[in-house]
Amino acid sequence: MKLFKKVTANRDPNKSHIPFRLNFLFFIVFLLFAALIGQLAYLQVDYGNKFATEVNSANNTTATASVQRGSVYDSTGRVMVGNKSHQAIQYTKGLNVASTKMYSIATKLSNYLTVPTDTLTDRNKADYYLSNAKNLKAVAKHVKTSSDSEVLYDREVKYTTDHLIDDFTVDQKNAAEIYAKMSGAYSLSTVNIKATGVTSKELAEIGEHQSQMPGIKVGTSWTRSYPNGTSLSSVLGTVTTEKQGLPSDDIKTLLAQGYSRDDSVGQSQLEKQYENVLRGTKSQTEVKTQDGVIKKEIKKYGGQKGDNVGLTMNAKFQEKVQSIVMSQAKSAGSGNSYSVGGYAVVLNPTTGAVYALAGANRDVKTGKVTENALGTINQSFVMGSVVKGATVMGALQSGVITPTSSALTDTPIKLKGTAAKTSWFNKAGAQSIGLDASTAMEVSSNSYMMQLAMKEGGFQYASGKALDMPTSIFSKLRGYFNQFGLGVSTGIDLPGEATGYEGTADQAHIGNALDLSFGNYDSYTTIQVAQYIATMANGGKRVAPHVVSSITGTNADGSQGKTKVNVGTRVLNTIDVPSSYFDVVHTGYWDVVHGSNQYKTGRTLAGLSPAVAAKSGTAETFYNASTPTETLSLATYAPFKNPKVAIAVVFPGMNNGTNSTVNLQTAIQIYKAFWKYYAK
Repeated sequence: MKLFKKVTANRDPNKSHIPFRLNFLFFIVFLLFAALIGQLAYLQVDYGNKFATEVNSANNTTATASVQRGSVYDSTGRVMVGNKSHQAIQYTKGLNVASTKMYSIATKLSNYLTVPTDTLTDRNKADYYLSNAKNLKAVAKHVKTSSDSEVLYDREVKYTTDHLIDDFTVDQKNAAEIYAKMSGAYSLSTVNIKATGVTSKELAEIGEHQSQMPGIKVGTSWTRSYPNGTSLSSVLGTVTTEKQGLPSDDIKTLLAQGYSRDDSVGQSQLEKQYENVLRGTKSQTEVKTQDGVIKKEIKKYGGQKGDNVGLTMNAKFQEKVQSIVMSQAKSAGSGNSYSVGGYAVVLNPTTGAVYALAGANRDVKTGKVTENALGTINQSFVMGSVVKGATVMGALQSGVITPTSSALTDTPIKLKGTAAKTSWFNKAGAQSIGLDASTAMEVSSNSYMMQLAMKEGGFQYASGKALDMPTSIFSKLRGYFNQFGLGVSTGIDLPGEATGYEGTADQAHIGNALDLSFGNYDSYTTIQVAQYIATMANGGKRVAPHVVSSITGTNADGSQGKTKVNVGTRVLNTIDVPSSYFDVVHTGYWDVVHGSNQYKTGRTLAGLSPAVAAKSGTAETFYNASTPTETLSLATYAPFKNPKVAIAVVFPGMNNGTNSTVNLQTAIQIYKAFWKYYAK
């Protein structure tokens, strides 16, 4: 205790107890805090406004970009429509990029990249010229000023167009085209400056100077490819190009669905019908901008290629049928200046699956024949006697004949005030023969069908008597035809289907009701004739034709993936009648080819195996309303028992008697090709 007290007593009470080193450390900390406070004050006073502006101008936005469209495959897995990739030079536009900045980039880029200028307009040239600040200032001196900036700029454009762009050099045009593509882009959207044909030299030079051209980058573009030919190109349809942008008639709907104005979309036929399937899911990139300039891009989602469409058609069979129709159309036009081509449809009569759509258009003036498979659904013709099966079925349904009581005599129909209407084999009345419904189909009796129509219209025929029927006979006959698909939409899964043409149905045209009964008044499409014969073949189920069989995904290697959707059979309506009614019509179709009557019209098909049933047609038509022509048609199916295939063939505009069996010869070749490709 004494020692402790002693030590305590000896300490100097005025001396600090904190070591010198700790005091020094406190001093350093004080200086650092002072420097920090000084720096903060400096930044706040001198740069506060600048930093606040930068913070406010910073922006994170999600940009989207298109991906590859889905492919189209035939029934065997061959690619009918695919995608070909190309290295592309692209531009991603920042926010509020000034025209002067784009001018600088476009001019710089034009030193290393050459683009096509065939679509360059005078307005494009003027816009490029005026985006240079010096040029704009010089032009402004020559135009009347205006407080309306748009009016003023229009005046400046006009002056530039009138005086300053005629002597544009090749280099200036090249730069102007690049500028037009850049200026047409939306903020944070990516456009292709050059989508195809970029050379290795261009890639190297642009890569070397890319940092000097904000927004310019090397990317990938895609175009549609057709590795297995273009025999179905008119049905497959097309997509818009980036330059075309969205179709004007659908632009509001498409924009609401998330499209950009410069996106490529299906603009016709299958590409348009299945746009939602083929389009895919856009990629998503987080774009960080500062003062409108893109600083950083971070890909958040790479996008998903569109799903694929599987067709019901075998590409090789489709190509063969198209070749047959093209060849026959050329042959039909030889020595026949009014032939307008030919069309054929091949269907599965049970499921409605389309095996082939083939068409050839012949230019009457030049004789040139071109592919027009789409004509099978949007071109209608007066078909002639192929419809007589529907006429007989209607008469059975209305009760004017029965399966066991249908005898009538073929005789020229002579009505007051009109020329006689006759069958082809009984023009003068010397071959007036007794017929039942099946035999009337076999010999293609016009007289028999007209007598059925008069009975259905409540008219008791007598030679020389004035025709007296209500106009309701038109709707009655058409109603029977409609149930088989004649004169109504078939429901095919392609846009733009025509429903044909109905002639006038008033008392002044009451005589045309007789023409309607044997197929010489209303017009129908080839697909309608195919649906009609398919409905007859399958026993009364009208099935919607379809060219798409399935929707599939895409494997990692880009090949066709697993099936997502199978397109099933869609029955539109059923003709609910006794089977004996169909027996009458089926017998008639069989006898057309295999019957014993000397006037049977389908004997040319008798040698086919499996055996076929058919109904041919010859319609009296006119070219330019004055020159007599014919439409040769055919509706047929096989085998007769348990049909597997139905075919419709049409060749309009034929000369009387010229190539009179072109419809039958075409069907023979199609049948042979079908059994070759579908026998298994």
